[in-house]
Amino acid sequence: MESGKASPEERCVSFAEALRFWLKLGFISFGGPAGQISIMHRELVERRRWLGEERFLHALNYCMLLPGPEAQQLAVYIGWLLHRTLGGIVAGALFVLPSIFILLVLSYIYAEYGQVPAIIGVLDGFKPVVVAIVVEALVKIGKRALKREVHYAIAGIAFIAIYLLHIPFPLIVLGAAVVAFAGMRMVPALFSPPPDKGEESANATQNLVIEDARQLTHTAPNRTRFVKTLAVGIILWVLPFAALIAWRGCGTLYVEEYKFFTVSALVTFGGAYAVLAYVTQAVTTVPYNWITPVQSVDGLALAETTPGPLIMVLQFVGFMAGWNNPVEGMTPLASGVVGALVTTYVTFLPSFLFIFLGAPYIEKLRGNKVLSGALSGVTAAVVGVILNLALVFGAAVIIAGSEAGSINWFAAALSIAAFLTLFRFKVDVLWVVLGGGLLGLLARFL
Repeated sequence: MESGKASPEERCVSFAEALRFWLKLGFISFGGPAGQISIMHRELVERRRWLGEERFLHALNYCMLLPGPEAQQLAVYIGWLLHRTLGGIVAGALFVLPSIFILLVLSYIYAEYGQVPAIIGVLDGFKPVVVAIVVEALVKIGKRALKREVHYAIAGIAFIAIYLLHIPFPLIVLGAAVVAFAGMRMVPALFSPPPDKGEESANATQNLVIEDARQLTHTAPNRTRFVKTLAVGIILWVLPFAALIAWRGCGTLYVEEYKFFTVSALVTFGGAYAVLAYVTQAVTTVPYNWITPVQSVDGLALAETTPGPLIMVLQFVGFMAGWNNPVEGMTPLASGVVGALVTTYVTFLPSFLFIFLGAPYIEKLRGNKVLSGALSGVTAAVVGVILNLALVFGAAVIIAGSEAGSINWFAAALSIAAFLTLFRFKVDVLWVVLGGGLLGLLARFL
């Protein structure tokens, strides 16, 4: 494709062809957000040439600013570009549907047969790998986010706030955003991220992105469409909520899940690891006490072995909450399935709305340095939150998982080996998780 010209393939993709691709993507999207974004880039930009590099990066940059699963939101964005609102709905839904059913099956096996020696062995191998995965995410995100001394300070304060003071994650994010925004207005040199090496390249392609957006008439901002979309989104949230209240009454498990996971979906800056830190803090302690910290670790391990966004771990949390606390008149399995589906629905509903409402206006946000600086403060706070998650998981697996509070040397060694395999040798996370499960099984019987 020549620079400055739109590829004709970008607007000649049939809906049926796109449908087949989105369905395929739902089954092969392993590797977490980075892996899923890489798959979409390779398939859509390099191989199929459905859209240009500039368009893809433009969409990705917007999704990275949003709370929630950025890879799934990117699929919604591209589906919307290609085939309007229906295309976005199909792309986003098929991105998660396979993982919904696969994780439901794994959750049931875990809940029903989790005390079988073979299952215990596999989970004993999964858990140390999960600790390594979180530590690797901490290192990678920290390198990208901590660009100024003030960012290190924000990360440290965020860690102290959540680890020692138990301040809720949303308040930490809000506080970091306010501090960074004020800092950008008063002392921008202190808070401004260093220039990105790719900034000049992005500026060189800006005209191409804007030109293409104008040629796609459905991408133009429209106030009437914005209001209608917002109204539909509110209705889609209110009706199931009202139905749950009418079915089970206020204050029941499903109503509490509906409210709690709606909030978590709106504050999940930093991806699945950050939101899991927030969720783990809330659901394993007062007032909820829905699951145990060990079950939270196990859920992340299971989510790592399935396709789809890593934030699907919240479906496992919703399932186990229903299983551990069955609603009156329901079996643990039925209660768990409903809890899982309630959680998944409210987790992903905002992602569709963020794209359909904000994408037409995103060009107005490009180049806003104050906004970029404020978001860098949020990202720095997320690093502190993920450090908390690494310590909580590490303690649960390496110390609490051993006898009399001593160190579980098998778990410690496997965590170190898994980290080196992921970070140094760049082995795909799925193979590392499966390898850890195999080693845990062998250790259990040998």
